[in-house]
Amino acid sequence: MRASTVAIIGAPLDLGQGRRGVDMGPSALRVANLNARVASLGYRVEDSGNVPVEQAEAAPEGDARAKYLPQIAVVCDLLAARVEEALARGSLPLVLGGDHSVAIGTVSGVGRHFRRDGRAIGLIWLDAHADMNTPESSPSGNIHGMPLACLVGMGPPELVDLAGYRPKVAPQNSVIVGLRDVDQTEKGWVRASGVHAFTMRDIDERGLRAVMEEAIGLASEGTAGFYLSLDMDFIDPQDAPGVGTPVRGGVTYREAHLAMEMICDSQRMLSLEVVEVNPVIDEGNRTADLAVELVMSGLGKRIL
Repeated sequence: MRASTVAIIGAPLDLGQGRRGVDMGPSALRVANLNARVASLGYRVEDSGNVPVEQAEAAPEGDARAKYLPQIAVVCDLLAARVEEALARGSLPLVLGGDHSVAIGTVSGVGRHFRRDGRAIGLIWLDAHADMNTPESSPSGNIHGMPLACLVGMGPPELVDLAGYRPKVAPQNSVIVGLRDVDQTEKGWVRASGVHAFTMRDIDERGLRAVMEEAIGLASEGTAGFYLSLDMDFIDPQDAPGVGTPVRGGVTYREAHLAMEMICDSQRMLSLEVVEVNPVIDEGNRTADLAVELVMSGLGKRIL
């Protein structure tokens, strides 16, 4: 949050899920005038384009329990290097997904950068899903349902050990907010992991402000700051219909902005990522437009 430059990095990966379309997410965000709108806040914007990604039609699916694992590992390794380079220049990395598998690359790069100074990072995961399956528990074999498990040290070694260390984030500094759709076999992993999970019931009962205050505190305790992952299915499909895996009962438009405004106020965000925007099922690119609005709130836009 202290950076004056925002480094935009596209990661049009859709190999981690079964529904096509999220590979067009980075383009949809750029079409929604992301670069100019971020620059209007006073930031210098550097857009390095997209990391290269193989097409599903040209790549073997491989192990049915972890589909396209080698290809996803290659993309995440490339993305980690780009993110680390941006941080080394003093920029704030803004990663545009793609499916949520890209988080393995983003966090690997952020974590490796701060490990050089002996500092840990935290993580806030705004998402309807826990993303804590493993190849053994996943009902689909889609890796976009596994990235948080990989980041805290559970899953395929190709991803868990990416960038040469594990875990990427300590479970006690990892927080999910907005959880409402968890696979039955996945629930045990979430409970046993030590990751803090705030469900929609917690938000309903306590209010988003209280939940976000606690989440920011947990992700910040003893760390250099936190990486923020915004899966657009965090928001209710009425406001964000164009997402990879929509689930009814998410946060409202205004609650989403409050979450991002509080993230900004904390001055602890090290990197920001927006994932799972699917223009194929969107309505006039309004999910991408909302994503850009939320990025703006996270970067300092205020009503007054």
